[in-house]
Amino acid sequence: MTPPLLEMRGIVKCFPGVRALGGVDLQVGAGEVLALLGENGAGKSTLIKVLAGAHTPDEGTIHIEGAEASIANPVDAQRAGVAVIYQEFNLVPALSARENIFLGRETTTAGFIHAGEERNRAQDLFRRVGVSIDPSTPCGRLSVAQQQVVEIAKALSLDAKILVMDEPSATLTPQEVERLFVVIRELKAQGIGIIYISHRLEEIFDVADRVTVLRDGQHVGTRDIGDVDREGLIELMVGRAMESEFPARDVEIGEARLVVRDLRRGEKVQGVSFEIRRGEVLGVTGLVGAGRTEVARLIFGADRADGGNVALDGRPLHASSPRDAIRAGVCLLSEDRKAEGLILGLSVRENFGLPNLGHLSRFGFVRGADERSAFAGYARDLQIKMTGQEQAARTLSGGNQQKVVLAKWLEANTEVVIFDEPTRGIDVGAKFEIYQLINRLAAQGKAILMISSELPEILGMADRVLVMHEGRVTGTIDDVKNATQEQIMDLAVR
Repeated sequence: MTPPLLEMRGIVKCFPGVRALGGVDLQVGAGEVLALLGENGAGKSTLIKVLAGAHTPDEGTIHIEGAEASIANPVDAQRAGVAVIYQEFNLVPALSARENIFLGRETTTAGFIHAGEERNRAQDLFRRVGVSIDPSTPCGRLSVAQQQVVEIAKALSLDAKILVMDEPSATLTPQEVERLFVVIRELKAQGIGIIYISHRLEEIFDVADRVTVLRDGQHVGTRDIGDVDREGLIELMVGRAMESEFPARDVEIGEARLVVRDLRRGEKVQGVSFEIRRGEVLGVTGLVGAGRTEVARLIFGADRADGGNVALDGRPLHASSPRDAIRAGVCLLSEDRKAEGLILGLSVRENFGLPNLGHLSRFGFVRGADERSAFAGYARDLQIKMTGQEQAARTLSGGNQQKVVLAKWLEANTEVVIFDEPTRGIDVGAKFEIYQLINRLAAQGKAILMISSELPEILGMADRVLVMHEGRVTGTIDDVKNATQEQIMDLAVR
């Protein structure tokens, strides 16, 4: 019997005070896509770092093609045929695709690089995955999807047999995701084993052959994809049955609170108009580049509009900066919480206090006891998982980072809450908690603007849906309960 391409047996990894992995098993066959699922903190990243040589396991073994592999560092992993493509690519934007593929492994004679030979090899690698990219193009000028292909080509140039893809579709358009799946099928046909990590469950059924689920550092199940449904996967991941992926909301929708008329900024935003009523969740969707985030930034004062006007509760909102917007009662939970929502090196307490220093300080000094007390209340209500208020924000899971951002805005007592991709990179259990928080805000009479690329999320959470394409509103869907993803996509490509 042919052994699996990859077999990890009884992997144990402990950190001070934490047992991150408790005897995890994982198998991947040649030409197979194994989906690796689990909530944030389930142990997925730790397991992959063990495979990649970034962590040394305390117990357990790794076998590749039946032979035990000693992987003590990333170089060992590379030699064993393991390559990991992380969500944040490891590319140098100023260098060409060719230069990135062979960086550190250039073929030279008398100090001169064999550029022509490398170019031919790069073209062969791109042909191998069925994609045409000019090897001389700087990576900074390539789309996210093309950069991903460069990462795949780099892995293939290292003779990778096992390819790990960590959230590969997080920033791709639906069309780019389909193209990625074509590339994955090409790799499968060549006998490469792929570990596919994603929080987007609908993708798992399109691309995976089997699925392995981790929970709290334990292997809780492996299933053939044909033997499990979406609800079954969610139950395996969270450890309990969920009656619904989206919590019900019964809120009386009132008068208009935020009114936007003819908002414009260059070609990115072209005459956008809408209103959000008291207690309403307005969903905004469209393809990447449709102008959704740009509209949010204009309302929040992060960018300056060329024209149009915004009113809140009947009064003009003149937000020339985020400070003005916050004072007026508008907040924005950015799609990039790590770059724009948090200062990762500061503690969670300090991040919570930053936009609230006006009422949490006196004579220029922060009232520490008041700050800690206020944050403790939100940490309890939002169930923020942390070791303490002084824990660095960067060490929290994605879901808990999002909750810290939300806590600081709740303390600021804003009336309009803009969520830009609120659940990107967040596991299904934490998503449900975020949805409950959105419903709670709506029940308080706040106006909610929710931007999302995930159509099930839009249909499951929004009272109305605004669809954008190339800076314009191409349609509004009022009857969301009877709307379909196909209806939205038809409006999104007009």
